[in-house]
Amino acid sequence: MGKDESSIPDEEWERFLREAEAGSAGAPEEPSARARMVTRRLADEPDPPEGWRTHRPPARTKGRTWYVVGFVVVLALLVVALMPGKVAGWFDGRSGDSVSYHGPTGDPAGSGSPDGPAAELPTIDDPFKGSPAAGWKDGVSSLALPKAKATGWMSEAEVAKALVRSRDFLAAAGTDPGVLRGERPVKALALLNPHQKDVQSYVKAALSAPSADNDPLHLFSRFDPARFRVVDDIVRTLGRITYREGKSGAVDVTADVTYVYPVVRADGDSDEVARTVVRRETVMSWEDPSKVQIEPGTFSLIVFRTDAANGGCANHTGFYVPEFAADRATRDGSLEGAAKDPYERDTSMEERVPKDGGDRCGRVTRL
Repeated sequence: MGKDESSIPDEEWERFLREAEAGSAGAPEEPSARARMVTRRLADEPDPPEGWRTHRPPARTKGRTWYVVGFVVVLALLVVALMPGKVAGWFDGRSGDSVSYHGPTGDPAGSGSPDGPAAELPTIDDPFKGSPAAGWKDGVSSLALPKAKATGWMSEAEVAKALVRSRDFLAAAGTDPGVLRGERPVKALALLNPHQKDVQSYVKAALSAPSADNDPLHLFSRFDPARFRVVDDIVRTLGRITYREGKSGAVDVTADVTYVYPVVRADGDSDEVARTVVRRETVMSWEDPSKVQIEPGTFSLIVFRTDAANGGCANHTGFYVPEFAADRATRDGSLEGAAKDPYERDTSMEERVPKDGGDRCGRVTRL
């Protein structure tokens, strides 16, 4: 086969590399300290992290390849010298154009300014505007389930079924349109172990006579339909589902989920949207029926914690009572301390929920 007519002559490559090494008029003579640091990192770590690219080109023979490598290295040095901050962002997981952050839990911790301009306020047509939930998905079906493995008394297939049913409970308790309108959470209750007397007593009292000691909002999301409605019954969620072997070979499934509810007043002509943000941690124990009294297809509740923002301060009505802009402006003026982000998920639920189980009221953002 004849020589490729379109390839660049060796002399031209050598002349280009000599000129690049000598420097051009538009490039700085000496990179900054930041640029030198990143340059060293480029030299020490020539290969991109696994997964950064999805295609690896086949290896090529020696020869002209070295000229291409030299050109790429020189080009990289020029980029580092001219845009050191941008390059540094590539290596520590940030980008100059990105406003989101992935914390150690792998959950986006939020984006945008805490108290954005009027243009970022939610609307009927865009109820999640100005909120990190604008990038989340509807309902709990988007919550990824971990890979099922035989654990405790359960086979792999049984663990897989337990994970699906655990997520079904989250949907029935936190996103079901009827439950959001204050109806009895029938589907969720059907998954609770009927022989777990303490939980059954708690739920019965909470739904019939809500109080500080028996609050249904620790498990179920409900709004008084005479006062509020969730826009288009759409709920956005973000969270994690994990599992491990518990006591006596049980399979304990833990869900840590943040729910965002865009709400409008049920009466009047106002189309103002407020958001109630609820984070719940629920531990569901799928116990061995040969060791524990339990009905097939049900689980026992081991832990349930909740932390709600804009659900009503010291509210024990059994329904969330969101405040709108004018209400919050008046009340926030009497509250002390820095405003907190209800979308933040790096803090554990054990730290966020008051030790005495009481209400913790304060200023929050992006509602």
